[in-house]
Parts: sequence; C-alpha cells; structure tokens
Amino acid sequence: MGYRLNLKKPVTYNEKLQWLKLNDRNPLYTTLVDKLSVKKWVESKIGSEYIIPTLKIYHDVDEINLDDLPSQFVLKTTHYGDSLGVVVCKDKSIFNLASAKERLAKSMTLDYYKAGREWPYKNVQRLIIAEEYKEDQFGELRDYKFFCFNGKVKAMFIASDRSTGNVCFDYYDENFNHLDFVQSHPMYGKAIKKPENFEEMVRIASVLSEGLTHVRVDLYNVNGKIYFGEMTFYHYGGMVPFHPKEWDYKFGFWLILPKPEL
Repeated sequence: MGYRLNLKKPVTYNEKLQWLKLNDRNPLYTTLVDKLSVKKWVESKIGSEYIIPTLKIYHDVDEINLDDLPSQFVLKTTHYGDSLGVVVCKDKSIFNLASAKERLAKSMTLDYYKAGREWPYKNVQRLIIAEEYKEDQFGELRDYKFFCFNGKVKAMFIASDRSTGNVCFDYYDENFNHLDFVQSHPMYGKAIKKPENFEEMVRIASVLSEGLTHVRVDLYNVNGKIYFGEMTFYHYGGMVPFHPKEWDYKFGFWLILPKPEL
C-alpha cells in the first residue's frame, strides 16, 4: 500500500477495513457473503422479485449434469468470487463442461479467509449453484456496486466490458456524478448513461445495508429490472491503492468505526 498500517488510530479506508476484519465480528456476515444463504435474507428484506432464481445446488463438480439445466445458465461457488468462481454458459450445445468443472473445482479449494483474513468466508459451506442466465441491453451483465456506510450510499462503481476480459471500472457518487479516480482497472472511456431507475437501486442498497457499519451492495440492472448480486464487506480486501490516494482518505472519512467491545 505504500504506507504503514495504523490499527490504533486508522484513518484511511483501507486501514479501517483491516480494523473491521479484526474487531467487527457480527456472525450475520457469514450468511451475507454466502451466495446461496444470502438470497433468503435479501428476499426477507426487499422481496423475491429481486432474486435471481437458483436452478440447482451441487456439493461437488461431478454432480453437475447438463441434462438438468436449460440452454443458458450460470454456475458459481457459494464461498468465492472473482472470475474463477463463476462460469457462464450462453449455449449449452457448445459448452465445455470439462473445462468448467476444472475451473470450479479449483475455486472450491480457494479461501478468502486464508488469503486476506476475511473471516466471514471462513465458515461458508462450499457448494456450487446453478442460476438463471441474465443479460442486459449491453450484451453483458454490468455490475452496479454501491458503497454503503451505516445504511447510506456514498459512492458506487460500474463494471463494464466484463465479457471481453478488459474490465473497466467507473466510480460515481450517490447522485451519479463521475468521480475522477481509479483502483485496479482503468475507466471505460465512454459515457455511461445513468439508469432510469438509479434512485431505486440506491434505495435498495440502503435498505440492505441498514444497521451495517459498512458493506458494498452489488446489484444488476437488466433492462430496467433490478436484481441482487452479492454483498462484500472488504472491498478488494482493503489492499488495493486509490489513485490519487486522497480518495483513500475520503472513503475513510465516510467509514465511522464502531467502538470495539470490551
């Protein structure tokens, strides 16, 4: 990160995320990072219409049977994110099941807890789920990721060009004003239109983050239909710099840490 970690008086966003790993141990977080169990929780908060239906649940890659799945679907591991834990099938007739199984089997061995001490993932049951395939008007499934602080959206970013492998991230404030900073990915370089139901997405993210010190709520917007994606408590594990670095301090200012229990 380029600076010494201060856990006694953390100031930056990335410092405070490390502090939260050590001191904010709400057991609910394990449910909320589990890509299967979180669906019931979200449904109880905002309704089933925001949930992407689960088609099948597998304990092992060898249980996956294409005959039981539609022509298009998504496979993902419940305990792990990133591209390795997600396989998209757009056409079952040409789908390479062997390659998908190899990829998912690798994902099943990986552990966010061991990598960055993100403790909520430690006890998530490792399963593979098949979900309905969704595609937006851009021919992909753009993520709208909302940074929520004590139930208030302060910023968000959109992940574009995910299907090409050249992922771009563009950050915005809660009113969809573009923010001039980057982290791991470049900006898209093209104007991104504000979704017509953007305010509704902000409302949903606020509802789902109510009572939580900090969480990133990821949503999808498929031709005006909003779907829940996932919840992330430690954006990038708190280990990716902001450029310019002043944004590390701005996000840190928004993140008000709770008093640790004695």
